[in-house]
Amino acid sequence: MLCRVGRSPLDGCGVRDAGGGRLTKMWRDFRTISAGLTELAAWLVEQGVTHVAMEATGVYWMPVYAALERAGGFDLTVVNPHQAKAFRKRKTDIKDAEWLAYLVRHDLVNKSFVPAKPFRDLRDLTRYRRTLMETQASERRRLIKLLEAVGVKLAEVLSDVFGVSGRRILGALIAGGQSPLEMAEFAIGQLRRKRTPIIDALSVEIEEHRRRLLAIQLARVEEAEANIDAVDKMIKDRMAPYDEHLGLFVGVPGIDWVTAATVIAEVGIDLSCFPTVNHFAAWRGVCPGNNESAGKKTPIGARKGNPYLVTALCNAATSAARTRGSFFKGAYHRIKRKRGGGRATLAVAHRLAIAIYHMITKKTAFHDLGEHHNRTRDKRRAAKQCVRRLKKLGFAVILQPIQDAAAQGA
Repeated sequence: MLCRVGRSPLDGCGVRDAGGGRLTKMWRDFRTISAGLTELAAWLVEQGVTHVAMEATGVYWMPVYAALERAGGFDLTVVNPHQAKAFRKRKTDIKDAEWLAYLVRHDLVNKSFVPAKPFRDLRDLTRYRRTLMETQASERRRLIKLLEAVGVKLAEVLSDVFGVSGRRILGALIAGGQSPLEMAEFAIGQLRRKRTPIIDALSVEIEEHRRRLLAIQLARVEEAEANIDAVDKMIKDRMAPYDEHLGLFVGVPGIDWVTAATVIAEVGIDLSCFPTVNHFAAWRGVCPGNNESAGKKTPIGARKGNPYLVTALCNAATSAARTRGSFFKGAYHRIKRKRGGGRATLAVAHRLAIAIYHMITKKTAFHDLGEHHNRTRDKRRAAKQCVRRLKKLGFAVILQPIQDAAAQGA
């Protein structure tokens, strides 16, 4: 017997074999509150349900999945809505429930990957941290925009307006009553060499209402930073059981502890549901898409995957491409010359996903092949490239192996 539960209110459709090739269908609605979910689990047990399928609609499926997971005894399937909508013609919630039950009963849809509960809890923290980081960045941009509107060109003088010196100057701007010369004294370290440009940037009169706006915006920035610190502490506490995997990931160029925590939260540490590394990379959304017809392949963009992982891996790829001597740096610049920076970043993210898959499944540390691995892998190709470059510079080149040259000299 199969059952599909939909969005609020939950529309349940149960299907079971009545013998003789006939099916018995049951329909019932349930509330989305805790009592309603408990009632749903009891009804499924009463009807003898063994398999339950639900569409991954926003966050509405999560409390249903958690309630049935706690009840136990069900084979739960979360279905991608794109697969369930493929053959629909009449659209109602009851028809949706019946149609999904049919698809699952005939094994026409795939199970979506849902990690274990500890990793889903960790997801809540890592995903909210990303939201806080976006909020902090947005408030910083608004504050700098207000300074530019006033005419305070502080961002042109300071590389970090929100550093120690920058915050002291912002505090003085908000408080008012100090001259540009006095505010320039708040610069410390190397910034003291820029006292004259700082004085010029601050030689503007700021109106009272704008100083109040600056105070509100700076307070929002500091509040977001405090929230990020609190969430970071919670993430580190949750990551304690996975210190071994965390240590493996941070050894990869471009991956810091935040990226490592995001990877563990999104995929867990058991990748048995992914048959190969290609399935894993495709699910993440860092694998090239396929579009082939009549033997002709048409280039298309990467398929849609987990947006949190794609963002984390692309950020890590950008950092890895700047790491001196790294394999990823060589790969990035080699692809960038032909395909551009965006595709090169995604290609490096694909390589990072492959490395992560093997580190999790084999529990081995990352071994960097070096920046020039691709160049030295095929000596003949590398030699031809060097010869072409020298010929363009006006040199005649004759290639001779070192061993042959040494023998002739002897």
